[in-house]
Amino acid sequence: MSPSANGGPASHNGNGTQHGARPALTPGLYVPTVAFFRSDDSVDVETTRSHAVRLAKAGVAGLVTHGSNGEAVHLDHDERQLINRTTRAALDSAGKTELPLIVGCGAQSTRETIQLCKEAGASGGDYALVLPPAYYGGLLTTDLILQHFREVADASPIPLLIYNYPGACSGLDLNSDTIINLSSHPNIVGVKLTCGNTGKLARIAAATAPKKGDNNTTPFRTFGGSVDFTLQTLVVGGHGIIGGTGNIAPLACVKLMQLWDEGKLAEARELQAVVARGDWTAIQGGFVSVKAALQEYYGYGGLPRKPYDVVRSSDTASTKHSLRLFLLQDHKSPVNAPVSAVFGIILEKLYSDHEAKALVEVHPVLYSMYEDGKAQFFGF
Repeated sequence: MSPSANGGPASHNGNGTQHGARPALTPGLYVPTVAFFRSDDSVDVETTRSHAVRLAKAGVAGLVTHGSNGEAVHLDHDERQLINRTTRAALDSAGKTELPLIVGCGAQSTRETIQLCKEAGASGGDYALVLPPAYYGGLLTTDLILQHFREVADASPIPLLIYNYPGACSGLDLNSDTIINLSSHPNIVGVKLTCGNTGKLARIAAATAPKKGDNNTTPFRTFGGSVDFTLQTLVVGGHGIIGGTGNIAPLACVKLMQLWDEGKLAEARELQAVVARGDWTAIQGGFVSVKAALQEYYGYGGLPRKPYDVVRSSDTASTKHSLRLFLLQDHKSPVNAPVSAVFGIILEKLYSDHEAKALVEVHPVLYSMYEDGKAQFFGF
């Protein structure tokens, strides 16, 4: 039996032992987590674990390690597997065994890509997210790219998702014909499109949608690669988003998809505008900006590995305003009405800002939380 996006043969828990059927790739928000490091530059296992649990409890459909936000190129193979095991164990211990773990496995050779896929499967990964090799991109033909993905899929113990991200691949941009061609492989079950081309997304979603009378039970999942085009993805038949800004405000991103599912298009458009603006602000510095925002608003995040450093671009007034709008949306849902420590931190950051106070006053739930937060965190 071939592995599938509907769940399949046994996968593994955080210790590499079997834990039953592979979790299915259900539609929704998948968050590519950042890598956390201690002051001595070693992997911060505790923060890796707690961050995974926080995201899982926010209602995400799954997590991704070693994506573009995960500093995979800064990690050796042992560190990659440690993060995989820690993340899978955190999900399982939180009662989220049904959430799949997708592992970034892109490399510059077919051989190493296969090796990473095998290591991912042995360390808790359920699916592999694979970039095309691109360092010598000028020497690659379409046939060689097809051959690469097929050979990896043939050898991988876990199903593959194609990762199309020209920005990380020297401009190499897989077209819809290539991706649709690869979708016929039984061990290639999805694609992440960070190219932002919604026309391409629409073509792939339509071409790979189940046909009437089709007995193939393995769905091909088409994911957008950024939360700033969530609605556009869903409208044309996509299955969700794999987006790094979900690290910062997962509830708002999940809520956006829920509004679409409930047919509340006007509300969804309103929230999409806030999410798109927040996403644009948060991704200006890539994974560095995501870490800076986590540190600023949640009290953890830490530094990237050298030679990179946190650039304090989030100090501008317009940037702060966009992030505030985004973070406030993350705490707008009545299900979060009990004031959390996180919301208390955000309130503390915003308390002297009259514009932010006016913003929460127009939302009854937020205003109630704001007033409760003052009492709980500021003593009056």
